[in-house]
Order: sequence, then structure tokens, then C-alpha cells
Amino acid sequence: MLDAMDKTRPVALPHAALHFSPGVAAARACGRPVVALESTIVAHGMPFPQNLQTARAVEAIVRAHGAEPATIAIAEGRILVGLDDARLEELARRGRDAAKVSRRDLPGVLASGALGATTVAGTMICAALAGIEVFVTGGIGGVHRGAATSFDISADLLELARTSVVVVCAGAKSILDLGLTLEVLETHGVPVLSAGQDDFAAFWVRESGHRADLRLDDPATQARFVRTKWNLGLAGGVLLSTPVPEADALPRAQVDGWIDTALAEAAHRGVTGKALTPFLLARIAELSGGASLAANIALVKHNAEVGARLAVALAALPSGTALVAAGREGG
Repeated sequence: MLDAMDKTRPVALPHAALHFSPGVAAARACGRPVVALESTIVAHGMPFPQNLQTARAVEAIVRAHGAEPATIAIAEGRILVGLDDARLEELARRGRDAAKVSRRDLPGVLASGALGATTVAGTMICAALAGIEVFVTGGIGGVHRGAATSFDISADLLELARTSVVVVCAGAKSILDLGLTLEVLETHGVPVLSAGQDDFAAFWVRESGHRADLRLDDPATQARFVRTKWNLGLAGGVLLSTPVPEADALPRAQVDGWIDTALAEAAHRGVTGKALTPFLLARIAELSGGASLAANIALVKHNAEVGARLAVALAALPSGTALVAAGREGG
């Protein structure tokens, strides 16, 4: 029987719904690290064919840095942990036909046999079931602007509080209230780490104006922090923020202007709930002349490199390693 500490880390469960691709199965068999990738960014986050090109490039980056990519999606009543190229292209082409799958949606989409693209929260759940410790995405969801009246807070934040997976991202999406997003994460005890700068990243913009809890640039140091947390019996995720590459970052003033315009249009059209984020991302891509899409592609590729390096470093540590000294770097 697993003790309390063991239960805090992702452990692959004999779940009938899990289906591993040949590449992921081979990596698991030989102990090579696996990095989870979400599918909502493919189906809902980018237009075709950029979504397919980016998904292929991200998988190649993960492999180039010593890990096996596992893009996660739902199809035919199964959780697909790793997609072959034909399945990846199908998802990219069908796009909005795929349901957005978060925690509350997972049972229904699995039971119906429908095609589903996993969000950050949905991917975390599936990664944990599959025993995958590191998950790479673009930017997490969070507290939407105006949440004091709309109560629109992403399920990603509560999933980070309960599911023991490291989420590597370029911070939270710039369309959100980043200060309140960090407040919710703090309330739920989710450590927010940064790599490459002191600030929590702001998706298309490098600096949010809010400091992360700790700056840990080195993958080995990041891995020691993560292993220490879980070995202390502290269940729940770790958020590792790394900024969009400087050459691809967008000016904050311009981004804020595009966001204000897109939010006003969404309110006028009555766009809310799950449809809001895809609408805002698409509209901002139009307003920016494609600059926001280019930055999105650049940041997710960079995140893939950071995440793969962390997965390799975690795999090199014995599961019992707990070095609290990890927290001293960058202090």
C-alpha cells in the first residue's frame, strides 16, 4: 500500500480508459521521462495549419531534449496519452468540433465517445493518471477581469491545488487579472516558480509586474524543489513560469489596447464561459496582425524546452530525494 508521501506524486494507475501511444509506451518501459502536452491549444488555441505545425514542432523539441512527448486528447471513450501524426492532424483540422474537456467534462466526453481536447485542468488529471510528472502548456487560465461580478475563475487554478503535476507555462494569459490569479494560487498553497526572470510571466508580455515566489533557473534545482514538496506529503501542483523569448515578446501597452477592444466586443456579443478565451485569443490575433499568434507559437516552443529539461532532471533524482536547499537559488 502506498504511504501518504507516495500518494502526492503522479503514479500510473491501471485505468481501463488510458491508451498509450507506442512511443509513450516504449518510453515508460525503459524509464525515459515523458512530458504531457495539452490538446486544447491545438483544437481551440490556434488556427489551422499553424496549430498542426506548432504541435509537431513542440513534440520535436521535447524529443530533442531527451523526453517523450505525450499530447493528450479524448476519443472513442479513451484517454489518448500520446497521439500519432494522423490523429494529431485530425484534431488540428476538426478544431472546434472537439469538446473542451476540463474536470467536470471528462466523464461525459469519455462516456459519449466524443472527440475531446483537454484543457490545462483536464490534461493535469490525465497526466496524473498516467504517472506523468511534467506538463507543458502555453499559458494557464486564471481569474478573468471583472470576476468580482461574473465569478469567472478558471478550473485550472483549483486543479493546480489538488493534482500533483508540474505545469510549465509562460505565466497566465494576458487577458486575465494576473494579480488576482496569483492571489488565488497563494490561497490554495500552489508554489509559483519562475525561470529566467524574477517576475511571473504574462504570456505575450515578459513581465507581469508581479514577482514569483522563487526564481529557480536551473533544471536540477527546480527538480529538487518539486521532489522536496511531494516528499513532504504536500499534494498538489507546482507552477513554473518562464517568459516568452525576448525577441518575440510584445509591448504591454499595445497588448492592453488589443485586450480592451476584444473584451468590449465580447461583452457586446454576449460571449461568455468556455467560448470567451478562444474568442479573445482569435480576436487579438486579428487586431495584432498575427503578432500575438507568432508570440504564442514562440512561447510554447520555449516552454517545451524548459519542461523537457525539467522532466529529465526529475527522472535523474531518486523518488526519495528531498533537498530543501533548492529554495536558496535566486533568493
